[in-house]
Amino acid sequence: MNRRERRRREKLSRTAGRVEAEAVPGDAPSVLLRRAVEFHQAGHIDEARGLCRQILAVEPKHPDALNLNAMISCQSGNVREGIKQFKAALAERPEFVEARNNLGNAFKALGRFEEAEKAYRQALEINPDYADAHYNLGVLMETAGRRTEAEAAYRRAVKLRPDFAAAHLALGNVAKSLGRLDEAVVAYRRAVALGPDLADAHNNLGTALQELGEHEAAEGAYRKATALDPAHADASYNLGVVLQETERFEEAMAAYADALRAAPGHTGAHVNRGYALKKLGRLDEAVDAYRRAIDLAPDYDKARVNLGDALLERGEPEAALAVCDAYLRDYPGNTSVLAFKAIVLDELGERARTRHLVDFGRLVRPTQFSTAAGFDSLADFNGALSRHVLDHPSLTLAPASHATRLGKHSGELLVEPKGPMAVFEGMLRGAVEEYLAALTPEASHPFLANAPRRFGLSAWSIVLEGHGYQVPHIHPAAWLSSVYYVKVPDIVEAPGRGHAGWIEFGRPAADFQCTVEPELRLFQPGEGLLLLFPSYFHHRTVPFESPQTRISISTDVLRET
Repeated sequence: MNRRERRRREKLSRTAGRVEAEAVPGDAPSVLLRRAVEFHQAGHIDEARGLCRQILAVEPKHPDALNLNAMISCQSGNVREGIKQFKAALAERPEFVEARNNLGNAFKALGRFEEAEKAYRQALEINPDYADAHYNLGVLMETAGRRTEAEAAYRRAVKLRPDFAAAHLALGNVAKSLGRLDEAVVAYRRAVALGPDLADAHNNLGTALQELGEHEAAEGAYRKATALDPAHADASYNLGVVLQETERFEEAMAAYADALRAAPGHTGAHVNRGYALKKLGRLDEAVDAYRRAIDLAPDYDKARVNLGDALLERGEPEAALAVCDAYLRDYPGNTSVLAFKAIVLDELGERARTRHLVDFGRLVRPTQFSTAAGFDSLADFNGALSRHVLDHPSLTLAPASHATRLGKHSGELLVEPKGPMAVFEGMLRGAVEEYLAALTPEASHPFLANAPRRFGLSAWSIVLEGHGYQVPHIHPAAWLSSVYYVKVPDIVEAPGRGHAGWIEFGRPAADFQCTVEPELRLFQPGEGLLLLFPSYFHHRTVPFESPQTRISISTDVLRET
């Protein structure tokens, strides 16, 4: 083998996801294989398939040809046939690491995730330094919600191959999902530097910057993404969102129009276009935009709520109520629509029906803890929680999309290492089970009639250092929510301070069309107090100023099937 031939084969073997052009008996199959690989890399699938068939007609068990032909089968939609061919290649060469990695991709494409994971891990047993398998394993772990394992896999991939742009992009995605926005920005910037033509990297960088409140930088990232790929509907949509957040509604409309040209079924663009029209005073057009979104996605609750709010602004509360009831017939217990229905009932003067739906005395459950397993006192437990929260890598200034103002917000706390959160998780689960057991089923009440049989938990922390508050909000993804008070400033207990630092239920978010003063209920926080409440209850933290820090842990109870 001459030097040029050796270099060419080494180049093929280093190409991510491609077959190695190793020596095979006879010159003709070797030449055909090289040509097949070149055709495949150039996107000429039919030509590559024909050459593979020529090789396999002579040598039916040729592992490299089987692997490449299997890849072509998968790309052509015949994934099951591809799996058979990958297995045939591995029967001939069990240590064929690329074929094992490709087999994992095929299993993943069919939703056979356990088999995909096994294949990736077998590839890594053969070659622990195979960056592609680490990356693919990370994608699989992220898909399965195993974000800590995904992050570890991506980090291994970029350590092995520092120029792996897709792995840096994926690392940014998982960091962002864990609430570590600064780390996400670093990873995205690295992906952009390595792959300046990756529109997804620019778009995702924009989303992280926007969460950090860096609107101008986010806008620049979105514009770069759309310049690279004018058909990138999500980038155009996100550009519209950041323009809308800076009250440039006409420009936002143009961005949404670009998104809809690229993806006419983009329901988010239809909904946000409706919101921009509403802010511009074009209510009839806004209603039409929301109805278009509903036609495309009948289950999209935000479209129904926005439609109802536009109808309220047009002076049609009965029509707004009809929108709520029609949706709740199909999707009973939906958090967002229940929260809005309470607003509509108040606008209609139906305070008794509002009280039935938003029943503070019946549905808000306070629990005061006095002990915690494994700790000498509740104070020791709360001290450990405080340290865990304040040292958590995801703790950052509250993202712009969250309800917290002038404070910090953590990402998910129920991930390893949990530390004292493991004890808190047990305490919370017990309190939720007691809440469920105490409920009296009531078919006419949409919350009581739709309690989950199984549930999962999510938790994050809010840190207000000397001042800050939370604007009125709900938790739309959850059925039940809670807040636990870890550290409470003295001002919360001081008389005559206007309930500074207390939690208030009942006041809707400011962007709703409300003319009726709602009925409110306030609760005084105290260290060790857990408040459980339906996720559709609007709630906020009353602003306060104090030299002391206020630390709370918010949680969601999520339905599991």
